[in-house]
Amino acid sequence: MKLKVGIIGCGGIAGGKHMPALSKVEEVEMVAFCDIIVERAEEAKAKFGTPDAKVFEDYKTMLANTDLDVVHVCTPNSSHAVLSIAAMEAGCHVMCEKPMAKTSEEARSMIEASKRTGKKLTIGYQNRFRTDSRYLHQFCEEGGLGEIYFGKAHAIRRRAVPTWGVFLDEEAQGGGPLIDIGTHALDLTLWMMNNYKPKYVVGKTYHALSQTPNAANAWGPWDPEKFTVEDSAFGFVVMENGATIFLESSWALNSLDVKEAKTTLCGTKAGADMNNGLTINGEDHSLLYEKKIELQTGGVAFYDGAGERPEVLEAHSWIQAILNDTEPVVKPEEALVVTEILEAIYKSSKTGEPVYL
Repeated sequence: MKLKVGIIGCGGIAGGKHMPALSKVEEVEMVAFCDIIVERAEEAKAKFGTPDAKVFEDYKTMLANTDLDVVHVCTPNSSHAVLSIAAMEAGCHVMCEKPMAKTSEEARSMIEASKRTGKKLTIGYQNRFRTDSRYLHQFCEEGGLGEIYFGKAHAIRRRAVPTWGVFLDEEAQGGGPLIDIGTHALDLTLWMMNNYKPKYVVGKTYHALSQTPNAANAWGPWDPEKFTVEDSAFGFVVMENGATIFLESSWALNSLDVKEAKTTLCGTKAGADMNNGLTINGEDHSLLYEKKIELQTGGVAFYDGAGERPEVLEAHSWIQAILNDTEPVVKPEEALVVTEILEAIYKSSKTGEPVYL
């Protein structure tokens, strides 16, 4: 038997990540597609669905009239909680696209629903499945860095503001680059540090470049009137054990130091960064060293190396967690802490005060 999967939201992230990845997992079949723009759901069915797959405009109708095992929620942030909870209450395991929710209150309600229904819940932080991320996480778990007391979470774009969908709509998304790409960098950093106990947060958001007319941008100029979210945001997090994290995020920033979904870590034994590949640095016999980790397996004629893409590994891992009744790699309790910190940065920026958690 194959697990029957339903997709809620058939837009960019579903078509670019979730559905192509699931199509490579032999233990599943996509049998239901839901989108408020029915044509998108029809296109998704034609490309990824079984011959008898169904198309829906309303998620309640889909959940009530389809026998599903798993639902992937791929909608704007404001609807993550209500859709995930409804799917779990309908008897489905849920993968929700990042961030977990627009607010920490909504995220906690998702965890409560998972516990109440006994259904698994995970969040789409696929960057954990990159080769460099998996290597560094294992290295940290084995104590290679010692006690990690300082981390940097990097999510900096120079000019790459997403101009489609609802990315610029604060009501639908809850924020801009901080909640969109900063969330990936923060998740990676917390995961490497294995530290999910923040004490307080100081943050600042900026609308410094959002009103620039006819701006240079990877996807063409944005509309300043529709740009209601921040264009950059920065946060400083102090953990209960004294460790600190600096989080930087931007869609538009006058900086050449561009890096996204990366982390820098400083421990008592060694340090690590993903800035130019993966590098471990430290001291050995009174001398400093840098060790470059070779992540490519190619270098042979007619052979470019092996390995699945991160989103495919994520999909495989998620489905195996369901089939084997094990914990998913991304635990909802971990994703909740990410949301709590992001929310605290936004709140600190508005109040001008630290936010205690």
